[in-house]
Amino acid sequence: MIVLIFLSSLSSFPYYLSAALDVKFFTDYTNIALIVIALVSGALLLWPVITRRGRGGVTAAEATTLINRRNAVVIDVRPAAEFAKGHLPSARNIDAAELQAKIGQIAKNKGNPVVLVCQTGQQSQRASRIVSDAGYAEIHVLQGGVDAWQKAGMPVVKQGAVK
Repeated sequence: MIVLIFLSSLSSFPYYLSAALDVKFFTDYTNIALIVIALVSGALLLWPVITRRGRGGVTAAEATTLINRRNAVVIDVRPAAEFAKGHLPSARNIDAAELQAKIGQIAKNKGNPVVLVCQTGQQSQRASRIVSDAGYAEIHVLQGGVDAWQKAGMPVVKQGAVK
């Protein structure tokens, strides 16, 4: 601070540098309000990117809400043998290897939420990129997959019976 005062007192010190070092800009209430408005609007613009809406992971409870209230389509990307061992009640099986070819069968309305499920959540995360590239707007991955679904005490269909 002392150096700034000394430099600003020198006659050879350029005026534009002393003006740049002046902190009155940040103490004026009008400028503070404008800075706050700019930061808030920037944060609101970045919010969808930060939260990754449509490609985020959801818990079992959140998935249930999406299924019941918003008619989400549940796609199980595990192989048919694993799917037969137990799956979510409303899930349709499309193997991850066949997902690219059968992408059109997911939902007629690409604005409907899609919940991708696998055993642990890893395959679903990769499948979400394929579904997103196909133009589906809202894609969610069940965090922890069927394992987490069962740990949450949610029902699993196994060979036609709810368990």
